[in-house]
Amino acid sequence: MSTIPLTKRGAEKLKAELQQLKSVERHAVIQAIAEARAQGDLSENAEYDAAKDKQGFIEGRILEIEGKLAAAQIIDPSSLDADGRIVFGTTVDLEDEDSGAKVTYQIVGDDEADLKLGLISISSPISRALIGKEVGDIAEVRAPGGVRTYEVVGVRYL
Repeated sequence: MSTIPLTKRGAEKLKAELQQLKSVERHAVIQAIAEARAQGDLSENAEYDAAKDKQGFIEGRILEIEGKLAAAQIIDPSSLDADGRIVFGTTVDLEDEDSGAKVTYQIVGDDEADLKLGLISISSPISRALIGKEVGDIAEVRAPGGVRTYEVVGVRYL
């Protein structure tokens, strides 16, 4: 399995979710199964079926997170020295060439991406267009809505 890039913040978030699933969610679903079992006939027990489905989801998610953390390459953006180039973990200030709108993004792993918080996935079209660029460079992003051009205004390693 190849490595999965994660920022320190992303790895901590996954570890917290794993802890929540193992210590709280898993026990709650076991309790729900026990309560549903106590009601008698399991063949027509919707609560039992729902609890078993939830248990399957929880166990699957636990395995998924453990696999991601085992394959993770944790990167601390503040310790990067990429000579002003945009790399994984970089916070980038961009200006849209057409509208003049300014945006700020941090390039993060797929599991951490949240556009509302300015976190974009390393595999997104905009990230792929930005990797390797420096302040003053122009990035052409081929998005579903057409080609957009951005000027790199700032590069920070936070």
